Amino acid sequence: MKKAIPILEWLPKYNYKKYLKADVVGGMTVGIVLIPQGIAYALIAGVPPIYGLYSALLPQIMYLLFGTSQRVAVGPVAMDSLIVAAGVSTLATAGTEAYLTLAILLAFCVGSIQFLLGIGKLGFIVNFLSKPVISGFSSAAAIVIGINQLKNLSGIPIPRSNRIQEILGVLLKEYHQVEWQTLTVGLLTVFMLWGIKWSKSKLPGPLLVVVLGILGLHFFHQQLPKVAVLEKIPSGLPSFQFPEFSISLMIDLFPIALTLAIIGFLETVSIGKAMEKNTDDLMIVPNKELIALGMMNIVGSFFKAYPTTASFSRSAVNEDAGSKTGLAALFSVLILVLVLLFLTPYFYYLPKAVLAGIIIVSVVKLVNYKEAMRLWLLNKNDFWMLMSTFVGTLFLGIKEGIFIGVILSLLMLIARTSRPHVAVLGRIPNTNIFRNCERFEEVEVDKDVLIVRFDARIYFANSVYFNDVLQEKVIEKGKALKLILLDFECINGVDSTAIQMLENTIDFYAHKGIEIYFSNVKGPVRDMLTKSKIVDKVGVEKFFINNNDALTYYKTGKLDRQQDLSNYIEQTNV
Repeated sequence: MKKAIPILEWLPKYNYKKYLKADVVGGMTVGIVLIPQGIAYALIAGVPPIYGLYSALLPQIMYLLFGTSQRVAVGPVAMDSLIVAAGVSTLATAGTEAYLTLAILLAFCVGSIQFLLGIGKLGFIVNFLSKPVISGFSSAAAIVIGINQLKNLSGIPIPRSNRIQEILGVLLKEYHQVEWQTLTVGLLTVFMLWGIKWSKSKLPGPLLVVVLGILGLHFFHQQLPKVAVLEKIPSGLPSFQFPEFSISLMIDLFPIALTLAIIGFLETVSIGKAMEKNTDDLMIVPNKELIALGMMNIVGSFFKAYPTTASFSRSAVNEDAGSKTGLAALFSVLILVLVLLFLTPYFYYLPKAVLAGIIIVSVVKLVNYKEAMRLWLLNKNDFWMLMSTFVGTLFLGIKEGIFIGVILSLLMLIARTSRPHVAVLGRIPNTNIFRNCERFEEVEVDKDVLIVRFDARIYFANSVYFNDVLQEKVIEKGKALKLILLDFECINGVDSTAIQMLENTIDFYAHKGIEIYFSNVKGPVRDMLTKSKIVDKVGVEKFFINNNDALTYYKTGKLDRQQDLSNYIEQTNV
């Protein structure tokens, strides 16, 4: 049970005297911040504001039970809310009952995908989204989120879109319709939040501007009649209700659900690892995080939640407020319950421009221009991959940007493994250490020996490249060549195509009177070479534990060591 439900592992060891006060303060702080954020992110997702608070209830309880991070705060987030809007708006009109039904069904689909991936221990698939791709996508999505809020910030009637050129086109055309009262409220919100941030004050900025906005419109709504407010928000807790299942709709939602499942998982693991401490009773476990996220979204969908995941901003608040364990989420939920039961009528006069300001300030930090600058100096290929994902997301759309990112990640993976680094080695004088001849001019190289190190797994995509590079090096060596020593130190696997290539290579050079030795062969590779009879073809005596032994044997017919290592060289598991 402890393996399935992580809370059973750490809760019995919970030190109430040491941690309870900190968790109460931290959890309540996160709950207070969650109120304006939940309402704001619901507006991004295109669902009624109350659903942002619903989406922060059961998901937090599920993560408390099944999550492995002690400091991650979960619930609705800006990026996922925008992806929800981008996906669901293609199937239904925002604000309609059909749209809301699809958003809740989407949460169930996302949770199901995450849960199945977790059960199948398939968390490794997210490794196919590289860091530059995630950074480019996140930065572009943040800009799209922010620009979509210009409607509420300025009062200009801009239609929702996830393509920046469409939003800017309408903005340039309709700029004369700006509503100055609304713009003033929105800009004051932004400046106040930035002021609190730059002053490094511990005041809860989002909550402060919400309270001031409500009080201001409550007392001066007659003087500010054109400032749009939230109006009535229903009170009460969400009731249990199964999502309206439809196979055809679930098929339509699958691409966006898969996107949200992977992006949500990436966000959660990244945040969890960034905040992980050696003192935690439990370290973050990616596959268990998938199960936790799956339970969050599945159970959440039964209580009117749209897709949720980990929040970087609230996790940071959780950390700064001093929370020690996941139990802080319980007190965050209690704050939300109190708000839903007793305080929602007080949000009637909350200006939408205030929420727009909160969202804009929140997403600005997601625009990671420093990463682009770092990659420009460090790795141009990664830089262009980031920029391609960024531009694709910005101008083509959220889903299209993610698709571009995944394709680029896979192409880059294939490119790097299909043409890996290959080194010709020589001996450092007076040592038994071998290094790349191109990097170290002083290394000793025998005229009749070619030592080649291939720095990657050999498989169908690079076996021809291996053979071609080897031939080039042999031609460069000339007619004096008598021995090819293949250093397999960096090769951790071979497939059937590679085996066939090695067999042909051995035969080809045998006809030319050139021997082939192997050194530093890892166990799994040695198993394959044994199964395929390559060891028998070459002779077990020509497999060596290091390059020095191979050269000694070649020159003298014996080893310069007294200790017999044949058991280690010949060991297989076949």
